[in-house]
Amino acid sequence: MSLLVVGLSHRSAPVSVLERASLTADAQVKLVQDTVAAEPAAEAALLATCNRIELYADVDKFHAGVAELSTLLAQHSGVGLEELTPYLYVHYEDRAVHHLFSVACGLDSMVVGEGQILGQIKDSLARAQDLHTAGRLLNDLFQQALRVGKRAHSETGIDRAGQSLVTFGLEQLAAGGDVQRWAGGKKALVIGAGSMSSLAAATLARAGVAEIVVANRTFERAERLAQILTGGDDTDVVARAVPMDAVPAELTRADVAVSCTGATGLVLTADAVVAAVRGRTGRPVEIAAAADVRVAESAPAGAGADDGCPLDLSAAQSGFSVLGEAAVAGMDAATLEQHGAWAAGGTAVDRPREGGADAELISALAATAASAGRVPEMRRPEPVAEAPRPEPVLFLLDLAMPRDIDAAAHRLAGVRLVDIESLADASADAPMAADVDQVRRIVADEVAAFGAAQRAATITPTVVALRAMAAGVVASEIARLEGRLPGLDDKHRAEITQTVKRVVDKLLHAPTVRVKQLAAEPGGAGYADALRTLFDLEPETVASVSRAANSTEKNRGPA
Repeated sequence: MSLLVVGLSHRSAPVSVLERASLTADAQVKLVQDTVAAEPAAEAALLATCNRIELYADVDKFHAGVAELSTLLAQHSGVGLEELTPYLYVHYEDRAVHHLFSVACGLDSMVVGEGQILGQIKDSLARAQDLHTAGRLLNDLFQQALRVGKRAHSETGIDRAGQSLVTFGLEQLAAGGDVQRWAGGKKALVIGAGSMSSLAAATLARAGVAEIVVANRTFERAERLAQILTGGDDTDVVARAVPMDAVPAELTRADVAVSCTGATGLVLTADAVVAAVRGRTGRPVEIAAAADVRVAESAPAGAGADDGCPLDLSAAQSGFSVLGEAAVAGMDAATLEQHGAWAAGGTAVDRPREGGADAELISALAATAASAGRVPEMRRPEPVAEAPRPEPVLFLLDLAMPRDIDAAAHRLAGVRLVDIESLADASADAPMAADVDQVRRIVADEVAAFGAAQRAATITPTVVALRAMAAGVVASEIARLEGRLPGLDDKHRAEITQTVKRVVDKLLHAPTVRVKQLAAEPGGAGYADALRTLFDLEPETVASVSRAANSTEKNRGPA
């Protein structure tokens, strides 16, 4: 096995890069096909979601494979290789298996434990099978990943560690409050009719929205989703479909809009959002003030970063401003003198000392500390609070990559926008459930088992070729016997043939079973070579068995 994965995700790249690197459906197909056509790769599959793009391949050369896959990702995404490379990660062999199994379990998701990734892995495998780019290795890998993911969800409480991206996004829209209480009676607009949009619509229906309007470029798909929602037994939601050109009018009526399309440009511009809010309120829409509280004076970047500085003056301004005195308030004279000696010694004279102070001011403070014992405590400036944002009248959830909704909507008064970038920020501090450790153990066990199975499988063609050679020897010797004993009747001929076959089978049984066991262990790949050498097996015979087995694997359906 020479499994290689090269990719980028929300963990390695900012949303802006992921957004630019996202691939259309046609580009995904072309990338997989071009990967297989490249020299180092024999198989290829692409896992592309709203927050990851990962290219899996079976390669015969590691370094050449990394270079080729990285180049192909850059070419098809349109992001230059130099710009893309810092955000790429590479996993090889067992580490690549571990990565995909972790992804399948939701351990690498933006919201830990979400189960939607299983459907995306299944779609990825189905695409590779349709394109005939998945051979034995990737078929086995992705199908096992699906089984591992299902096992993690059934045997542990990983589902409790996090929700789907949709549920998490709705919680952010509800500002951490009860989603059902927030959603009750609202009118919702869902833009798109794919898997993510369908999940969002179903989640909104269960949360208690009164009406859902589905807009999609293909009206028939929007109509089908609306019919499914209306016919659901567990909700009373009223759903209807509209064409995409009706979105501006429907946005004016909607309380909440969720968008997840495959569009390469914006679906909702800031102007469209402004028009919708103005249509609802009848008032002009202003740029909202920042919601956070800021301190009037802030520390410069790199404050207190001079090499050898004995104090951490992270809040100090140049020349010991009020904030600077507050930073050292309460320190004793000896410590300040030590800092003064460091400053006077010219350690940082050759460059601007951001956040530092000159030696005279430090000495003056030290003198004060010497007489008073410590630098007097000084009151920091009161924080200046900006005007609070008005309550939102329009809630927007953008689950698309690249984004569907103009990020400028974040700054509009009366609008609350949650997108992939803000979800990433919010999920960074999400608590990890205890079940995560149990899932990690499952992943580790399954990776070991998969590796053993793959190593054992590498020797199977050699064993098959050996048994074929033995069967040929038996057939040849029986033919010679018939030549020497032409009067041999059928009964005795069959008995002799069976006896010879049993002898050969018994002689080969223990060695072939044992060699499979040894090959499954780490470092066991050499046993296949040893077997070929000992029995003088033709390399082409072994290769033909391997090719035949591989061709039957390429069209296996997903688990």
